[in-house]
Amino acid sequence: MFGAFVRLTDSGLGCPDWPGCYGNATPVGASQHIQAATNAMPEGPVTTSKAWIEMVHRYAGAALGLLIITIVFMAWRYRKSIGRTPFLAMFTLVAVCLQGAFGAWTVTHRLMPVVVTGHLLFGMSLLGLMTWLAARQKTHDPIPLVARRFRPWAAFGLIVLFTQIGLGGWVSTNYAALACMDFPTCQGAWLPEMAFTDGFSFLRGLGETSQGAMISQDALTAIHWVHRNAAFVVFSYLAVLAWQLRQYKGLRGPANLMLALLCAQVLTGLTTIFFQWPILIAVLHSGGAAGLVIVSVTLLVRLGTMSAHPTQTQP
Repeated sequence: MFGAFVRLTDSGLGCPDWPGCYGNATPVGASQHIQAATNAMPEGPVTTSKAWIEMVHRYAGAALGLLIITIVFMAWRYRKSIGRTPFLAMFTLVAVCLQGAFGAWTVTHRLMPVVVTGHLLFGMSLLGLMTWLAARQKTHDPIPLVARRFRPWAAFGLIVLFTQIGLGGWVSTNYAALACMDFPTCQGAWLPEMAFTDGFSFLRGLGETSQGAMISQDALTAIHWVHRNAAFVVFSYLAVLAWQLRQYKGLRGPANLMLALLCAQVLTGLTTIFFQWPILIAVLHSGGAAGLVIVSVTLLVRLGTMSAHPTQTQP
């Protein structure tokens, strides 16, 4: 969520090098460089506030990395007593290192949309891995074997969710959230003028087409329109899945939470449009997506730990 705040406040280049800020550990040591950049471009990407926002995000990422290193150490040390291999913890450590690399590339590639979107997706993947680590250690009510039939549907739901998160990241990184200011139509039409080729060309700079020209409004409209309409599909699929899973007591909690988060996502998504992208609501929208990742992974983990009663439908 803080990463979303960095992006929404245009602070991604608040410190245009990595991992420090003009070679310093904090913006305090880089104050002269920041002031010079601010004087040259008062409305540019480098200001004192933006530098602090960017660096606090990096500090949080470093703290997360240290926590995951500790988890790996504990997983190795207590692997016999907990009866699990440390493979998942080690894989999570690899994932956080890759996430850090994407954070560096975000700066060095000057907020290239495909890199920033990849940074978001790897962040959500890391969250999913850590949820997996936590959920498999948590006790819950037994789940009957008959619920096993929902496992592939839950797995597909997670894929659908990540696809929609990627589309949402593409909207945000291209600043296309305000391309459609009305609802349910877009620019007064169900099918407005759109340029899908330019909008979904991945190897290009921020605000540019693959040919280097300024990206058009039609391209931004295409990005927004696809994310908006895909949301209906994702909402319907996950809502039906969660409603079906509510019948099992061991799944009822995360299923109910999924339904609540889906409704919250619709509310924050519409509020973002009608109130012209307020930062707080946009950050909450990203947080809702993260919450859906948590409950989706939790459901998958619980569906993988079945009860020994194959005919039981209600615990």
